[in-house]
Amino acid sequence: MKIRDAVKSELEFIREQRIQAYSEYTRAVSAEHWAALKKAISSDADIQPGVELIVAEVDGRIVGSVTLFPAKTDAYEGSIDELDYPEIRMLAVAPEARGKGVATALVYECIRRAKAKGFVAIGLHTGEFMESAIKLYERIGFERLPEYDFEPAGDGVVVKAFRLLV
Repeated sequence: MKIRDAVKSELEFIREQRIQAYSEYTRAVSAEHWAALKKAISSDADIQPGVELIVAEVDGRIVGSVTLFPAKTDAYEGSIDELDYPEIRMLAVAPEARGKGVATALVYECIRRAKAKGFVAIGLHTGEFMESAIKLYERIGFERLPEYDFEPAGDGVVVKAFRLLV
């Protein structure tokens, strides 16, 4: 597996793969919540200044991606305060590539990059319904920070905050 920065010509494919990967949650949330989530994960937030779009490639094919937002950016459009550490967002793995360590490799690449920049922590937010993602983050050592949770759609679905000291 090769972990590398995405190139601009791959953006459309990555966003479509992200939607495909997240579509498993359509039954876990309301149609309105899914529409908001789909809009967020397919927005151009992944090309904002300072945001790193990272892909996992196997046999020349992209099988997953993640974005790493720099510290002190509004990664969630005003839903939470800007944080003093980088934030992992939009982790997605193609359904056929799951269970092969792709997500773990992408998260560890984000951790490596945060450490290389001198940060002492890295954070992320994930929907409470994303149980396998939460298990992954907890297995890696991320700890809950409920004071940074938020409810983006006002529908009772909480987006949970996590942080890892690196």
